[in-house]
Amino acid sequence: MRRWRALNPSLRGFLVLAVIAGVITAASGPGESALAVLFVLLRIAFLLALLWTAYTLWRNHRVEINTWSLRARVIFYGAALLLVVDLIVYFFRNVAGPDALAFFLVLGGCAYALWRVWRDQHTYA
Repeated sequence: MRRWRALNPSLRGFLVLAVIAGVITAASGPGESALAVLFVLLRIAFLLALLWTAYTLWRNHRVEINTWSLRARVIFYGAALLLVVDLIVYFFRNVAGPDALAFFLVLGGCAYALWRVWRDQHTYA
């Protein structure tokens, strides 16, 4: 373990990537379903990482958010909830064509609503 920590961080990262690539290459032969399962697990892990980041941001700023007006809180939490639902639908359905366009429009609208409410609550005039 000491040798692993003593390695250059870039080299260590490349070795980890090489091991992952080797596992994927080995799994893509006769057991291609194993690769599909791995892909689904990685999608779920990425979604959980996004949700954990959002939860951490909310937890750090919840006292400040509670001082906002009711209208601002409803818009902020509504946009955040719609964003989470939009991401969950995107991750568990293969969206293409009009569905992909709707995903990106909803994503952009939610991001704009969150940014606008945050900016309005931090503008002191």
